[in-house]
Amino acid sequence: MTTTNTDRTPATDPRSHAPPPGRPSVDVVVPFAGSTQALRALVDRLDGLRIAAGDSLVVVDNRPGAPDEVRHPRVDVVAARERQSSYHARNRGAARGRGDWLLFIDADVEPPADLVERYFAPPAADRTAVLAGAVADEPPDDGEALPPAARWAYLQASLSQENTLLEGTPYAKTANCAVRREAFERVGGFRDDIRSGGDADLCFRLAAAGWELERRDDAAVMHRSRRRLRKLLRQQARHGSGSAWLDRAYPGFSPRKRWPGLAVWAVREWAAAARAAAARERDAALLHAVDPLVVWAFEVGRLAPNTVDRPATAPWRWARR
Repeated sequence: MTTTNTDRTPATDPRSHAPPPGRPSVDVVVPFAGSTQALRALVDRLDGLRIAAGDSLVVVDNRPGAPDEVRHPRVDVVAARERQSSYHARNRGAARGRGDWLLFIDADVEPPADLVERYFAPPAADRTAVLAGAVADEPPDDGEALPPAARWAYLQASLSQENTLLEGTPYAKTANCAVRREAFERVGGFRDDIRSGGDADLCFRLAAAGWELERRDDAAVMHRSRRRLRKLLRQQARHGSGSAWLDRAYPGFSPRKRWPGLAVWAVREWAAAARAAAARERDAALLHAVDPLVVWAFEVGRLAPNTVDRPATAPWRWARR
Protein backbone atom coordinates (compact mmCIF):
# COMPACT_ATOMS: atom_id res chain seq x y z
CA MET A 1 0.00 0.00 0.00
CA THR A 2 1.50 3.37 -0.97
CA THR A 3 1.37 6.38 1.33
CA THR A 4 1.03 10.04 0.42
CA ASN A 5 1.05 13.18 2.60
CA THR A 6 -1.53 14.99 1.64
CA ASP A 7 -28.02 12.12 11.55
CA ARG A 8 -28.93 11.61 13.54
CA THR A 9 -28.34 14.61 15.74
CA PRO A 10 -31.09 17.18 16.23
CA ALA A 11 -30.54 20.27 14.13
CA THR A 12 -30.85 22.42 17.27
CA ASP A 13 -27.72 20.87 18.83
CA PRO A 14 -24.86 23.38 18.36
CA ARG A 15 -22.48 20.49 17.71
CA SER A 16 -24.54 19.43 14.69
CA HIS A 17 -23.86 21.23 11.46
CA ALA A 18 -24.18 20.91 7.74
CA PRO A 19 -21.05 19.24 6.33
CA PRO A 20 -18.78 21.35 4.13
CA PRO A 21 -19.49 20.92 0.41
CA GLY A 22 -18.11 17.58 -0.74
CA ARG A 23 -17.44 16.26 2.76
CA PRO A 24 -18.62 12.62 2.91
CA SER A 25 -20.82 11.20 5.65
CA VAL A 26 -18.95 9.44 8.46
CA ASP A 27 -19.80 6.74 11.01
CA VAL A 28 -17.57 6.96 14.10
CA VAL A 29 -17.08 3.49 15.64
CA VAL A 30 -15.44 2.80 19.03
CA PRO A 31 -15.00 -0.70 20.52
CA PHE A 32 -15.21 -0.90 24.32
CA ALA A 33 -14.45 -3.51 26.99
CA GLY A 34 -13.92 -1.63 30.27
CA SER A 35 -15.88 -0.75 33.38
CA THR A 36 -19.31 0.86 33.48
CA GLN A 37 -17.71 4.03 34.82
CA ALA A 38 -15.23 4.05 31.94
CA LEU A 39 -18.12 3.58 29.50
CA ARG A 40 -19.86 6.68 30.85
CA ALA A 41 -16.63 8.67 30.53
CA LEU A 42 -16.18 7.47 26.95
CA VAL A 43 -19.70 8.48 25.95
CA ASP A 44 -19.12 11.91 27.50
CA ARG A 45 -15.92 12.36 25.45
CA LEU A 46 -17.60 11.31 22.22
CA ASP A 47 -20.51 13.62 22.95
CA GLY A 48 -18.12 16.51 22.32
CA LEU A 49 -17.37 15.47 18.72
CA ARG A 50 -18.85 17.70 16.05
CA ILE A 51 -20.82 15.69 13.51
CA ALA A 52 -23.13 16.55 10.65
CA ALA A 53 -26.43 15.29 9.32
CA GLY A 54 -25.84 11.79 8.00
CA ASP A 55 -23.02 11.04 10.46
CA SER A 56 -23.30 8.76 13.49
CA LEU A 57 -21.49 7.96 16.74
CA VAL A 58 -21.57 4.38 18.06
CA VAL A 59 -19.82 2.63 20.96
CA VAL A 60 -19.79 -1.17 20.73
CA ASP A 61 -19.74 -2.82 24.16
CA ASN A 62 -17.68 -6.00 23.74
CA ARG A 63 -17.97 -7.27 27.33
CA PRO A 64 -19.45 -10.76 27.77
CA GLY A 65 -22.18 -9.38 30.03
CA ALA A 66 -22.83 -6.19 28.09
CA PRO A 67 -26.40 -4.93 28.46
CA ASP A 68 -28.66 -4.56 25.46
CA GLU A 69 -28.66 -1.37 23.44
CA VAL A 70 -28.50 1.86 25.44
CA ARG A 71 -29.76 5.06 23.82
CA HIS A 72 -28.10 8.43 24.21
CA PRO A 73 -29.14 11.67 22.49
CA ARG A 74 -26.04 11.60 20.27
CA VAL A 75 -24.10 8.39 20.98
CA ASP A 76 -25.53 4.89 20.48
CA VAL A 77 -24.19 2.14 22.74
CA VAL A 78 -24.76 -1.36 21.37
CA ALA A 79 -23.71 -4.81 22.57
CA ALA A 80 -21.44 -7.31 20.79
CA ARG A 81 -21.22 -10.11 23.35
CA GLU A 82 -20.69 -13.08 21.03
CA ARG A 83 -16.91 -12.86 20.69
CA GLN A 84 -14.37 -10.93 22.75
CA SER A 85 -12.48 -9.31 19.89
CA SER A 86 -12.23 -5.58 19.23
CA TYR A 87 -12.43 -6.36 15.50
CA HIS A 88 -15.72 -8.19 15.99
CA ALA A 89 -16.95 -5.08 17.82
CA ARG A 90 -15.75 -2.79 15.02
CA ASN A 91 -17.51 -4.91 12.41
CA ARG A 92 -20.72 -4.77 14.44
CA GLY A 93 -20.49 -0.99 14.73
CA ALA A 94 -19.72 -0.60 11.03
CA ALA A 95 -22.78 -2.67 10.13
CA ARG A 96 -25.09 -0.23 11.91
CA GLY A 97 -24.29 2.79 9.81
CA ARG A 98 -24.54 3.88 6.19
CA GLY A 99 -21.85 6.55 6.09
CA ASP A 100 -19.44 6.84 3.18
CA TRP A 101 -16.51 6.48 5.59
CA LEU A 102 -15.90 4.62 8.85
CA LEU A 103 -13.81 6.46 11.44
CA PHE A 104 -12.33 4.00 13.95
CA ILE A 105 -10.88 5.28 17.21
CA ASP A 106 -10.01 3.45 20.42
CA ALA A 107 -11.77 3.91 23.73
CA ASP A 108 -8.57 5.14 25.41
CA VAL A 109 -7.95 8.11 23.11
CA GLU A 110 -9.17 11.69 23.41
CA PRO A 111 -10.29 13.15 20.06
CA PRO A 112 -10.53 16.88 19.34
CA ALA A 113 -14.03 18.21 18.67
CA ASP A 114 -13.23 18.80 14.98
CA LEU A 115 -11.60 15.42 14.31
CA VAL A 116 -14.04 14.50 11.53
CA GLU A 117 -13.45 17.76 9.64
CA ARG A 118 -9.68 17.36 9.94
CA TYR A 119 -9.83 13.98 8.23
CA PHE A 120 -11.35 15.36 5.06
CA ALA A 121 -9.32 18.53 4.56
CA PRO A 122 -8.17 17.94 1.89
CA PRO A 123 -10.54 15.36 0.36
CA ALA A 124 -9.27 11.81 -0.05
CA ALA A 125 -8.14 10.65 -3.49
CA ASP A 126 -10.48 8.35 -5.39
CA ARG A 127 -8.31 5.24 -4.85
CA THR A 128 -7.63 5.97 -1.19
CA ALA A 129 -9.23 3.47 1.17
CA VAL A 130 -7.44 4.35 4.44
CA LEU A 131 -6.73 7.70 6.06
CA ALA A 132 -4.16 7.36 8.85
CA GLY A 133 -4.68 9.92 11.59
CA ALA A 134 -1.98 10.74 14.11
CA VAL A 135 -1.75 9.29 17.63
CA ALA A 136 0.24 11.03 20.36
CA ASP A 137 0.97 9.32 23.66
CA GLU A 138 -0.12 11.22 26.76
CA PRO A 139 2.39 13.96 27.69
CA PRO A 140 3.29 14.79 31.29
CA ASP A 141 1.28 17.57 32.87
CA ASP A 142 3.06 20.53 34.44
CA GLY A 143 3.99 19.62 37.99
CA GLU A 144 2.69 16.04 37.65
CA ALA A 145 4.92 13.03 36.99
CA LEU A 146 3.54 10.23 34.85
CA PRO A 147 3.69 6.68 36.26
CA PRO A 148 6.72 4.77 34.89
CA ALA A 149 4.68 2.76 32.37
CA ALA A 150 2.97 5.86 30.95
CA ARG A 151 6.25 7.81 31.01
CA TRP A 152 7.92 5.03 29.01
CA ALA A 153 5.10 5.10 26.43
CA TYR A 154 5.46 8.88 26.08
CA LEU A 155 9.26 8.74 25.66
CA GLN A 156 9.04 5.92 23.12
CA ALA A 157 5.99 7.33 21.29
CA SER A 158 4.77 3.75 21.49
CA LEU A 159 1.44 4.21 19.70
CA SER A 160 2.60 6.67 17.05
CA GLN A 161 1.51 5.87 13.50
CA GLU A 162 5.13 6.55 12.52
CA ASN A 163 5.95 3.09 13.89
CA THR A 164 3.91 1.42 11.16
CA LEU A 165 3.62 3.91 8.29
CA LEU A 166 7.34 3.96 7.52
CA GLU A 167 7.75 0.20 7.23
CA GLY A 168 8.02 -1.66 3.92
CA THR A 169 4.40 -2.75 4.35
CA PRO A 170 2.74 0.34 5.87
CA TYR A 171 -0.54 0.16 7.72
CA ALA A 172 -2.68 2.42 9.91
CA LYS A 173 -3.50 1.61 13.51
CA THR A 174 -7.18 1.46 14.37
CA ALA A 175 -6.52 3.68 17.40
CA ASN A 176 -7.27 6.46 14.90
CA CYS A 177 -7.96 5.83 11.23
CA ALA A 178 -10.73 6.24 8.66
CA VAL A 179 -11.69 3.59 6.09
CA ARG A 180 -13.77 4.06 2.98
CA ARG A 181 -16.91 1.93 3.43
CA GLU A 182 -16.95 0.74 -0.18
CA ALA A 183 -13.43 -0.65 0.13
CA PHE A 184 -14.10 -2.04 3.61
CA GLU A 185 -17.08 -4.03 2.38
CA ARG A 186 -15.34 -5.26 -0.78
CA VAL A 187 -12.52 -6.94 1.17
CA GLY A 188 -14.79 -8.34 3.88
CA GLY A 189 -14.04 -5.95 6.76
CA PHE A 190 -11.92 -6.99 9.72
CA ARG A 191 -11.13 -10.58 10.54
CA ASP A 192 -13.06 -10.78 13.76
CA ASP A 193 -11.70 -14.07 15.11
CA ILE A 194 -8.35 -12.58 16.17
CA ARG A 195 -7.24 -10.54 19.17
CA SER A 196 -4.50 -8.39 17.62
CA GLY A 197 -3.13 -7.48 14.18
CA GLY A 198 -6.48 -6.93 12.48
CA ASP A 199 -5.62 -3.38 11.46
CA ALA A 200 -2.50 -4.49 9.59
CA ASP A 201 -4.36 -7.42 8.02
CA LEU A 202 -7.13 -5.13 6.75
CA CYS A 203 -4.65 -2.66 5.26
CA PHE A 204 -2.67 -5.44 3.57
CA ARG A 205 -5.82 -6.88 1.98
CA LEU A 206 -6.87 -3.43 0.82
CA ALA A 207 -3.44 -2.84 -0.71
CA ALA A 208 -3.62 -6.19 -2.50
CA ALA A 209 -6.97 -5.11 -3.95
CA GLY A 210 -5.39 -1.95 -5.40
CA TRP A 211 -6.44 0.60 -2.75
CA GLU A 212 -4.10 3.20 -1.25
CA LEU A 213 -3.42 4.90 2.07
CA GLU A 214 -3.02 8.60 2.86
CA ARG A 215 -1.70 10.28 5.98
CA ARG A 216 -3.76 12.77 7.94
CA ASP A 217 -1.26 14.12 10.47
CA ASP A 218 -3.58 16.98 11.47
CA ALA A 219 -6.31 14.51 12.47
CA ALA A 220 -4.60 13.72 15.77
CA VAL A 221 -5.84 12.15 19.00
CA MET A 222 -4.15 11.73 22.39
CA HIS A 223 -3.69 8.21 23.72
CA ARG A 224 -4.10 7.59 27.46
CA SER A 225 -1.31 5.12 28.16
CA ARG A 226 -1.35 2.22 30.59
CA ARG A 227 -0.61 3.34 34.14
CA ARG A 228 0.71 0.05 35.47
CA LEU A 229 3.70 -1.85 34.18
CA ARG A 230 1.80 -5.13 34.43
CA LYS A 231 -0.89 -3.85 32.05
CA LEU A 232 1.71 -2.44 29.68
CA LEU A 233 3.47 -5.81 29.48
CA ARG A 234 0.17 -7.61 29.00
CA GLN A 235 -0.59 -5.26 26.09
CA GLN A 236 2.83 -5.94 24.57
CA ALA A 237 2.31 -9.70 24.88
CA ARG A 238 -0.98 -9.38 23.01
CA HIS A 239 0.77 -7.38 20.30
CA GLY A 240 3.41 -10.09 20.10
CA SER A 241 0.73 -12.72 19.58
CA GLY A 242 -0.78 -10.65 16.79
CA SER A 243 2.63 -10.03 15.22
CA ALA A 244 3.40 -13.77 15.11
CA TRP A 245 0.00 -14.40 13.52
CA LEU A 246 0.71 -11.74 10.90
CA ASP A 247 4.12 -13.23 10.21
CA ARG A 248 2.47 -16.58 9.46
CA ALA A 249 -0.16 -14.93 7.24
CA TYR A 250 2.37 -12.61 5.55
CA PRO A 251 5.77 -14.34 5.74
CA GLY A 252 8.61 -11.98 6.62
CA PHE A 253 6.36 -9.35 8.22
CA SER A 254 7.82 -9.76 11.72
CA PRO A 255 10.53 -12.40 12.18
CA ARG A 256 11.03 -13.51 15.77
CA LYS A 257 14.15 -12.51 17.69
CA ARG A 258 16.65 -15.11 18.85
CA TRP A 259 16.36 -15.53 22.59
CA PRO A 260 20.09 -15.98 23.46
CA GLY A 261 20.97 -12.71 21.76
CA LEU A 262 17.95 -11.05 23.35
CA ALA A 263 19.12 -12.18 26.80
CA VAL A 264 22.60 -10.69 26.27
CA TRP A 265 21.06 -7.43 25.07
CA ALA A 266 18.72 -7.28 28.09
CA VAL A 267 21.61 -7.67 30.56
CA ARG A 268 23.47 -4.84 28.82
CA GLU A 269 20.39 -2.65 28.93
CA TRP A 270 19.87 -3.23 32.65
CA ALA A 271 23.53 -2.43 33.30
CA ALA A 272 23.06 0.80 31.36
CA ALA A 273 19.96 1.52 33.46
CA ALA A 274 22.00 1.19 36.64
CA ARG A 275 24.65 3.59 35.30
CA ALA A 276 22.01 6.11 34.20
CA ALA A 277 20.30 5.91 37.60
CA ALA A 278 23.62 6.54 39.35
CA ALA A 279 24.10 9.59 37.14
CA ARG A 280 20.53 10.70 37.97
CA GLU A 281 19.51 10.50 34.31
CA ARG A 282 15.95 9.53 35.10
CA ASP A 283 14.50 9.11 31.62
CA ALA A 284 17.51 7.21 30.30
CA ALA A 285 17.37 4.89 33.31
CA LEU A 286 13.67 4.27 32.73
CA LEU A 287 14.13 3.46 29.05
CA HIS A 288 17.05 1.10 29.64
CA ALA A 289 15.16 -0.66 32.44
CA VAL A 290 11.76 -1.04 30.76
CA ASP A 291 12.78 -1.65 27.13
CA PRO A 292 13.97 -5.23 27.78
CA LEU A 293 10.79 -6.06 29.72
CA VAL A 294 8.64 -4.79 26.85
CA VAL A 295 10.61 -6.65 24.20
CA TRP A 296 10.60 -9.88 26.21
CA ALA A 297 6.84 -9.58 26.81
CA PHE A 298 6.35 -9.10 23.07
CA GLU A 299 8.52 -12.08 22.15
CA VAL A 300 7.00 -14.40 24.76
CA GLY A 301 3.56 -13.23 23.62
CA ARG A 302 4.36 -14.61 20.17
CA LEU A 303 3.87 -18.08 21.66
CA ALA A 304 0.26 -17.36 22.68
CA PRO A 305 -2.66 -18.06 20.32
CA ASN A 306 -4.09 -15.00 18.60
CA THR A 307 -7.46 -16.46 17.64
CA VAL A 308 -10.68 -16.39 19.66
CA ASP A 309 -13.54 -18.83 19.64
CA ARG A 310 -15.94 -18.19 16.80
CA PRO A 311 -19.64 -19.07 16.91
CA ALA A 312 -20.66 -21.58 14.26
CA THR A 313 -23.46 -19.26 13.13
CA ALA A 314 -21.22 -16.20 12.67
CA PRO A 315 -18.67 -16.27 9.82
CA TRP A 316 -15.65 -14.03 10.21
CA ARG A 317 -16.39 -12.04 7.09
CA TRP A 318 -17.95 -8.68 7.67
CA ALA A 319 -21.66 -8.54 6.94
CA ARG A 320 -24.58 -6.29 7.67
CA ARG A 321 -26.69 -7.51 10.53
